Amino acid sequence: MESDLVWFFVLGLWSILIVFAIKPVHSYMVKNGSENMVAVYYNRKIAHMLAGGVPIILSPIVFESPIWPLIGGILGFFALLSTHLLDRRLWWMQTEQNVNDATFALMLGTSVYLIWEYTNEPWLAILPSLYMAFGDGVTGIIRNKLFKKRTKSAWGNLGMAIVCLPLGFFIGNSVDPSIPVWGLISASVASFVERYEFGVIDDNILIVIASSIVIIAGFITGPIF
Repeated sequence: MESDLVWFFVLGLWSILIVFAIKPVHSYMVKNGSENMVAVYYNRKIAHMLAGGVPIILSPIVFESPIWPLIGGILGFFALLSTHLLDRRLWWMQTEQNVNDATFALMLGTSVYLIWEYTNEPWLAILPSLYMAFGDGVTGIIRNKLFKKRTKSAWGNLGMAIVCLPLGFFIGNSVDPSIPVWGLISASVASFVERYEFGVIDDNILIVIASSIVIIAGFITGPIF
């Protein structure tokens, strides 16, 4: 328990430091000709991977209980949401257009907790969050590079699939050699639904919910072949 608490603060501090460390990246990109929104979305994806993804990868190693990722996700959600509500946005990575950065944190912590509690498999539990952090992170970078704006494109989904499919297969295989195919299916579903948003139901929510359903179904059902 004491070790969990120490790592909770260490990883929380890491995430906060990353969020503020990427501020100069925005300034550098703008000075070198990038539009403001392009720099913002690059920074958001960097935060996805480093501030969100790195602590999630470490969670099965350093935590004995999934309650800590859940607490971290909830605290991150309220902290990021408050910057929007109080009109004190972190302008180098947040926009007025959406609060996706806040839902990212909430879905990250919630999905890890629920899957970990249900399956007692911490590595399986982090899969949807890895899809969201690294898969969607790469997707955003690809689209930003190609179109210089936040948009949806099949090229981004292809990039996400290239990242997520190996994650789904190898983590699924390491947890239970009978379910790597379910890992591939969950990665494919996550890569597909990322392209869609329905009002407040953004791609972060869809990625996590859809892939979590597949992973739990695979855990319950067992091998397909």
